[in-house]
Amino acid sequence: MFTGIDEVDWASMRHAYGSAEDVPALLEGLASTDAAERETALDGMYGAVHHQGDVYDSTLACVPFLFALAVREEVRDRAGIVELLASIGGVGDTGGAEGVGGVVGIGGVGGISGDEQDGGGAAARARAAVRAGAEVFVRLMTDPDAAVRRAAAGAVVRFLDEPERVLGLLRERIRAERDDRVLLALIEGLGRFARRHPSRAGEAVDLLEAQSAPPHGPGLRLAALGQLAGCAPERLPADLVPHVLRLLRERARQRPAVPDEPDRPGTDTLIGRLRLLRPSDEEGSQLLRTLHTALDDRVTDRIALLSGQLACPDPVDRCNAVWMSTGLFRTWRANYTEPVALIGAQLPGEDVRLRDAAVSVLAELHELAAPAADALHTLVTERPETRVRTWERGTPALGDALKALARTGDPRAVPVLAEVLAGPVVPAELGHVIPHLGRAAAPLAPALRGRLAGLALDAPDLHDRAVPLLCAVAALGDTEALPAVLRLMTGLPAEVRLRETVVSSAVRTLGALGAAAREAVPVLRGLLDGPCGITAAEALWMLEGDAEAVLPLLLGELSGEAGGSARVAAEALGRMGPAARPAAPGLHRLIRSGDLWERTAAACALWRVTGEPDPASDTLRAAWRESPYTRVPIATLAVRLGPEAEPLRDLLRTELSARRRHRAAPGGYAGTDLHEDEVLLRRCREACSIAA
Repeated sequence: MFTGIDEVDWASMRHAYGSAEDVPALLEGLASTDAAERETALDGMYGAVHHQGDVYDSTLACVPFLFALAVREEVRDRAGIVELLASIGGVGDTGGAEGVGGVVGIGGVGGISGDEQDGGGAAARARAAVRAGAEVFVRLMTDPDAAVRRAAAGAVVRFLDEPERVLGLLRERIRAERDDRVLLALIEGLGRFARRHPSRAGEAVDLLEAQSAPPHGPGLRLAALGQLAGCAPERLPADLVPHVLRLLRERARQRPAVPDEPDRPGTDTLIGRLRLLRPSDEEGSQLLRTLHTALDDRVTDRIALLSGQLACPDPVDRCNAVWMSTGLFRTWRANYTEPVALIGAQLPGEDVRLRDAAVSVLAELHELAAPAADALHTLVTERPETRVRTWERGTPALGDALKALARTGDPRAVPVLAEVLAGPVVPAELGHVIPHLGRAAAPLAPALRGRLAGLALDAPDLHDRAVPLLCAVAALGDTEALPAVLRLMTGLPAEVRLRETVVSSAVRTLGALGAAAREAVPVLRGLLDGPCGITAAEALWMLEGDAEAVLPLLLGELSGEAGGSARVAAEALGRMGPAARPAAPGLHRLIRSGDLWERTAAACALWRVTGEPDPASDTLRAAWRESPYTRVPIATLAVRLGPEAEPLRDLLRTELSARRRHRAAPGGYAGTDLHEDEVLLRRCREACSIAA
């Protein structure tokens, strides 16, 4: 297996963490008789040698040894090695098949090495090396180990460059195979083949259609329907949704209990942690994910399917549906009242896995979780233990159910949050959810004020505690909190962690308090020459309205001499409006910046300062097209400009007619993307209604 391994100059090679001299030990660990050692070695391969999907010279050097390990029947867990090889060889190669099922190893979700961008480099050589060993995958399709056969099925389709032979192998193995999990992989292989070789897809599609009908079992039929949806949607049954739901119920009746894996080690590795996070019915989850992904923009069908799944009698199917819902919600704009209410209906009962899945999804939905608000309120009132999550290490966190309820803006969250505020420790998230409640959260002001005043100024976690509380005080406009805010601005020891961030947050809070905070003016003036100068200048303007007092500082920062401050200065000047007209020449210069965000901030400010759409509108239209992340601030500007925003109105109307969420992109998602999209839609509607 390791012939020649000592002849490789590993020390001269690199992986993600430096020298590759430790790679031979990882390769040898893959062949260990000890399960924990094997898993640790595989985790090391993904963590360093194939880090986040990248390939290095050491990755290439490993390929021959990985193939040698894959064919030795005495080596345990060879399926993981086959998946690793497929991931290494598949870097940057979608083949028209990604996202529609497939047997994928942990590396299959990683990043793509920059080396392959020019069509050569390490990634291209890795693809060539794995393709050169494709005969090994052919051999492994008949391996005694079913897990190996399953992994090899997908690898043959991806790396054997003989389409007719590949199709023949799939056809032969489907007839001979008796293991349902391997059959699922073969069906996925047929779908991948049809997408990869559309000119030869006819027979593959025929085979898929045959597998989607009796006498085949419900799991195989669901798998075939998922693949047909991705490569031949015209061959799907007309009554697709009820047909799938019938198969789901039939599969649930036949599904055996989830088997234990007594030989699986409990290693503290990424692979071990991911295994613990897998759904209890991983196969069913994959079947449904494949179908939903293939249906893509058939949103009406997907909502009907999801609602049917959420009403299934089997809690495992319902749990799979809950997790499946996030991809739909995050990607497409639609009326999700029914499925969200059904997710809320999963909260009662004692199925912890199902309840945790439901609250986790609802917490991401923000205002879209409103149809589940009654169920969330019942949960946080009847189960007080759900309000705060405690950890062995770290500070307590706000429970997802209470977080979700507050983010809907439901005022019933207020008394529950008041009880949490009265507890021994206030979770940091509490301060961040209060702004979602608006003025309904006013009764919380005294408790927030008291917590803010009671903070120890030399506490190592002061930043984590103070900033969320300041955010809440600013949202409520609690002028009685002024002494506590000033205390944070003037009394912090120099060594406090993230001191400037705390002071800046306090300054912004003063600005939000308005004229009632005028007694803080001397303190703010004292901050003008420091690192919080721009924030202090803007707060001074909001408290006094004296442009002459703050313009010199902002104009100096606008030049960018301080580094990275020009954008912040431009945003402050824009909020000053016509009073900042002396800044117009500097904003004109900044509008030509090479930085997108500086250009966008300068254009927004210039329009507000001068009242003239040119040249700002052209810059903003270009920014809107260049990056979806600029759209919320541009739409917000349109609201503020009112009828004067006519040059942008067509962009807003087009956005309102778009079905896809503005930040939706394959393979990437931030936790606020869905909420930001809803904010964008509200801004666009408001701006367009002003024009009307």
